[in-house]
Amino acid sequence: MYVSMRQGNNKEVKKIKKVFALAWGISPLYIILLIMNSLIGTYECKVDTKGRLPIPVGLKKQLAECLEDGFVLKRSVFQNCLELHPMKEWEKVMNDLNKLNRFVKKNNDFIRIFTAGLKIVEVDANGRLQISKDLVKFAEINKEVVLNSSVNMIEIWDKDKYEESINVDDLDFASLAEDVMGNLGEDE
Repeated sequence: MYVSMRQGNNKEVKKIKKVFALAWGISPLYIILLIMNSLIGTYECKVDTKGRLPIPVGLKKQLAECLEDGFVLKRSVFQNCLELHPMKEWEKVMNDLNKLNRFVKKNNDFIRIFTAGLKIVEVDANGRLQISKDLVKFAEINKEVVLNSSVNMIEIWDKDKYEESINVDDLDFASLAEDVMGNLGEDE
């Protein structure tokens, strides 16, 4: 019997979630996170001189389903950081990009710049990701790094740059939150 894991409060679905959680040794919270396709948490770690970045245990548990498929590592469009996309999430981005007409110059230019420096990466046997030198240079990554969950992908920041980016003294966060989230339910 096939049961969609996204169905609401169905008792059957809850039972299946619990069985999977117990069988895989994963807490029900992580099962819920996997189903929701959102990542949670901010983690600090250190990258070595060869660009190898250890994935923290709490994040690795959330990414358990994605580890086998691999990831896409790319430059961020708006920030001086990197973005780590699980392959399934990246495929959704590529589906959107493929809808653009390549005979429109600005579309073609956007695709070229957006995909510049893309790398397919995997977590090695020691639980690390390899960040290429060009991406380390782009994000100005030194030894200390912050991994910041951002809904369905992970931002990889140099620690000092991350601290600067969340400095709310430079930004009226309450006003930003109102502008971005204030009208969210009005379209329904």
